[in-house]
Amino acid sequence: MTTPAPDALAQERSYHDACRAALAAMVEGAEERVVGGADVSASGADAEVLGYRFRSHAKALRELPRAPLFFGRLDFVADGAAAGDHRGQRYHVGRLRVTEDPAAPPLVVDWRAPVSRAFYQAGARDPQGVAVRRRFGWAPGSTGDSADLTGMEDEHLAEGGDPGAGPRASRIVAGEIERPRVGPMRDIAATIQPEQDDLVRGELTASLCVQGAPGTGKTAVGLHRAAYLLYTHPRRVQRSGLLILGPNRTFLRYIAEVLPSLGETGVRQSTVQDEIGRHPVRAQDGTAAAAVKHDARMAEVLRRALYAHVVPPADDLAVPDGSYRWRVPLGELAGIIADVRREEPPYAVGRERVRSRAVRAVQERAERRAGPRSSAWLQRISRSRSVAAFVDAAWPRVRAEELLAALFTDADALAAAADGILDAGEQRALRWDRPPRSYKSARWTAADLVLIDEIEGLTERPAGYGHIVVDEAQDLSPMECRAIARRAGFGSLTVLGDLAQATTPWAARSWPELLAHLGKPDAAVTPLTTGFRVPRAIVGLTNRLLALLDVDVPPARSLRADGELTVRRTSDAVSAAVAAVRDGLGREGSIGVIAADADVARLRAALDGAGIAAAGPDEPGARVTVLPASVAKGLEYDHVIAVEPAAVVEAEERGLHRLYVVLTRAVSRLDVLHSRPLPWE
Repeated sequence: MTTPAPDALAQERSYHDACRAALAAMVEGAEERVVGGADVSASGADAEVLGYRFRSHAKALRELPRAPLFFGRLDFVADGAAAGDHRGQRYHVGRLRVTEDPAAPPLVVDWRAPVSRAFYQAGARDPQGVAVRRRFGWAPGSTGDSADLTGMEDEHLAEGGDPGAGPRASRIVAGEIERPRVGPMRDIAATIQPEQDDLVRGELTASLCVQGAPGTGKTAVGLHRAAYLLYTHPRRVQRSGLLILGPNRTFLRYIAEVLPSLGETGVRQSTVQDEIGRHPVRAQDGTAAAAVKHDARMAEVLRRALYAHVVPPADDLAVPDGSYRWRVPLGELAGIIADVRREEPPYAVGRERVRSRAVRAVQERAERRAGPRSSAWLQRISRSRSVAAFVDAAWPRVRAEELLAALFTDADALAAAADGILDAGEQRALRWDRPPRSYKSARWTAADLVLIDEIEGLTERPAGYGHIVVDEAQDLSPMECRAIARRAGFGSLTVLGDLAQATTPWAARSWPELLAHLGKPDAAVTPLTTGFRVPRAIVGLTNRLLALLDVDVPPARSLRADGELTVRRTSDAVSAAVAAVRDGLGREGSIGVIAADADVARLRAALDGAGIAAAGPDEPGARVTVLPASVAKGLEYDHVIAVEPAAVVEAEERGLHRLYVVLTRAVSRLDVLHSRPLPWE
């Protein structure tokens, strides 16, 4: 690792000025294309499509955050097969492509371009044709002014240096990773490690699962994989859709700026509840009812309840046609229904198949007697009252909410659907104590909405996505997984999570089990165990807690030797937390005060009383945040103050897992304040 000569810094600043001017021209050119309209030779739908593309491109360029335009440079060797077509070439690598003209060589290549892969993968053992890899150091929070370019490092890979040297030996990379966290999550395009890059650049059609220890960058990998797929397969992904699923809206706000910083806007970021929520959540399940509703066995209960509405016909089908009446006998009608049932189509599709086959049976009789029938005749027969009455009786329409309300209200109907699946106690937990007057006035719980979505999925296949990134997947229930699987039936998944951070009562115990519910049982599971966010001292503590969790997860390790850990016993944890916050305000970075949910109000009041302004978890840019342990997952703070771990553990069934989450939110410093014994002692 070497530091370039001082004049090289001036040259790179000048080059960045040229790139900034070229980007401004790109934005201006995009605006001119919008004003000028689509290709004048185009018309109708073609002109509309071109106009939409121009407007979308111009909008994306306008909305790019102001930031440095490059973070690295690749100088390829002048000769040698490994460099291929890049022999003697020099490329600056950034978050998006910058060029003076579409036909001209780019001034900056996109980090997702094939040539950029060497920036992340090349090393002393395998230089991949790279002579020098240069990394640029920018002032924290830079908006891209060339004066903010403060330093550079060169790795002379072609000289066969120390094989142990590589991206992790970089002072600039270490500084970027260890930089204090204030505000929303940042992208990691400048610091992606080789094992992360392999996952980011996986094939679109391949589903994969990342078991990531805290701080290994699994969320960043998922978001950068989304950006990579949008860049590499723009038409396929945009046509089929890409969805980011997070555990809650607080988490989504935290990650919201990552994709725009990588040049990708308009990507849907949502939660499972937002995707399936046809009704507001107005009630809460008890522990027993929630456990049953989230259980995979409910899928078969609901399927039975739905198809219990399909019954054999009670009489022949007689269809008037002028002065004649066409008759289809009972046995043939029963055969039609049985055939459709065996085909197992979605319920609504099955209903229409029954209708069309009954009409075909009438058509065959009419044509044997009087020859071919017209399409108008077929439509008239299909819409006749006789056919409609037959279909409504044998394969009736079913509303998901009405079906579920009937199950929760009628003990006999539930018993018939759950026979051999749910025991008497489980059925009792599902039944409403006070049934509503009708399904329209029902107060639905969050778990009910998952069941309604299951019924609707049995009725009609929902619109799907080409690719879905599922973060914090370990907390999904089997029924929530099925809701996602229905939306990825013809697409692929990137599943991100950590079994050690599984906190819901129905959380996954193994990835194969969860992936099967997601409909991707063959997805490869790749562990990430090297931490870049959590310092070594904190990882040592959390690994002690990890040993108490019933999960098959390897201990994490950290590349960061910095960081501070303080475990302090006190008679008053709340007062000690106020003092710790006051001390922390004298240093850089964000402060997260995390406690059991029931203790948060008391902490907020104590901080207010001490004159310390504290925000809630929905304000990611705050200096001091007080948040309940239940919403800490996925967030990070430079300094975490964990208050009374024993209270966090006692608050819920999987409290040890919740505490593991809390203790791994710290980027630089962790204070553990307790008046009661610690769980790992």
